[in-house]
Amino acid sequence: MKKDEKENKNQDQETVEIPISKDIDHNLNKIKEILSDCDDVIYREFSVGKKQNYRFAIIYIDGLTDKKLVSEYVLEALMHEGRDEVPNPRMVGTNLYKLSKEGNIPITEVEDLKCLKKSIDAVLIGETIVLVDGFKEILMISSRGWPLRSITEPVTESVARGPRDGFNETSKVNTSLIRRRIRDPRLKLKYKQIGTKSKTDIAIMYLDKVVNNELLKEVNKRLDDISIDAILESSFIEQLIEDNWKSPFPQLQSTERPDRVAAAIYEGKIAIVVDNTPFVLILPATWNALLQSAEDYYDRWVGAFIVRLVRYLAIPLSLLLPAFYIAVTTYHPGILPTQLVLYLAATRINVPFPAFIEAFIMEITLEILRESGTRISGPIGTTIGIVGGLVIGEAAVQAGIVSPFMIIIVALTTISSFALPNFAIASGLRFCRFIIMLLATVLGLYGIVLGLVIIIAHLCSLKSFGIPYMEPYSNIISSFRDFKDSIIRVPQKFMRLRPEYLNIKNRVRMSSINEIDSTRNESVGDQKDDRGK
Repeated sequence: MKKDEKENKNQDQETVEIPISKDIDHNLNKIKEILSDCDDVIYREFSVGKKQNYRFAIIYIDGLTDKKLVSEYVLEALMHEGRDEVPNPRMVGTNLYKLSKEGNIPITEVEDLKCLKKSIDAVLIGETIVLVDGFKEILMISSRGWPLRSITEPVTESVARGPRDGFNETSKVNTSLIRRRIRDPRLKLKYKQIGTKSKTDIAIMYLDKVVNNELLKEVNKRLDDISIDAILESSFIEQLIEDNWKSPFPQLQSTERPDRVAAAIYEGKIAIVVDNTPFVLILPATWNALLQSAEDYYDRWVGAFIVRLVRYLAIPLSLLLPAFYIAVTTYHPGILPTQLVLYLAATRINVPFPAFIEAFIMEITLEILRESGTRISGPIGTTIGIVGGLVIGEAAVQAGIVSPFMIIIVALTTISSFALPNFAIASGLRFCRFIIMLLATVLGLYGIVLGLVIIIAHLCSLKSFGIPYMEPYSNIISSFRDFKDSIIRVPQKFMRLRPEYLNIKNRVRMSSINEIDSTRNESVGDQKDDRGK
């Protein structure tokens, strides 16, 4: 293992140590040697000057680079316009590189590179490099032009009211969507590259003078500690920097919605934008934040309050219903009304399996249907899920494999799990549901209580970058004001302070109610005076 790591480090070190020579042929040969067997790398050599030939070369990758930009603003500017000029030969000899950079290439983003490795990395991300004979510097020109997916509505977080734009796979587009919503010079953006081979661009975004500096330092430290070949999706970052990798529950929040990221940054949180994925990470994350939807803040407070209550009601239903069925049927039929017990017993007369096997059969079947519907996108996947559930459920009842009551239980469990706005939370609850079903099979209702105690204790022990996962519920005294945006959602004008548990510098985000009312009364009084006049 150590030998492989040493070989990888040596390979990277070899590229770093290759010096840039004044001889253009030497540089070209070295680059061709490193990028050998790469047929999509384009090399173009040309000469500039009417009487004297000054050799140039450009290198870029076909498919990642805007060819039109390279042709019109690099090749044409150097070859055509440079050939018409007759500068002083001495001046050209000593300042040709500077003349090319500042006088002939009309592109905004131009950078000097003095390292061969950085030059090759620039080519691999879609930039164009210009080599000039006789100079130990390489010119990098911003020319990225790979195909982009258009900005569409988020698939996983659709809303009835609210913005319809969502992130795509290009980090530059994603950061611009966030900056469009936060027009404040205090919004900071810091780039990092993670992945020894993928060199994936990571952008850290936060609001200066608001964010907790200790939190920011911890985020940077954990990102700098990552040592991996490639980052292909933001989930790689999430799993490598979270506090407890053993937990089934997410400790960072992922979202496709720019408005949600902007709202989190306004609160004092930090966003991590990863290239090549439409999912942006928000941290720290709490149980309360993960169960909130973007639409909660666009709807009237009464509607949002009711929806949140329904959402919290869906959690025990999706977690406990099958286990409760197993416990009652097997150990505690006496807690149900007599008529319901008799009906339940009558429906299970022809069922050959015990209640726990019946429940596990239906739950596993439902998980298979859910997975198959997810893998087939579009209306076909939805049709498979609905038709498959109806057909298999009806056939299972007719065949006597399961009881009709079990079908109702499974249907309610599935619908309740879909009511949760965060997919990762729903997945964690699905895992815990099977654990509680096993405990209910062995211990009945006592097993359910034991499972709930274990889950709640685990949730209370979790932290997200030092912030308790169950805030504001875990610290009622110090975070009492944060209850205004928890299970309930009070009217917008009462939420004038940022969350207390984040320990941020500036908690005030809106004027006090008295100031708002006095301003409104003054404006109404002025209108009355104007009418009187």
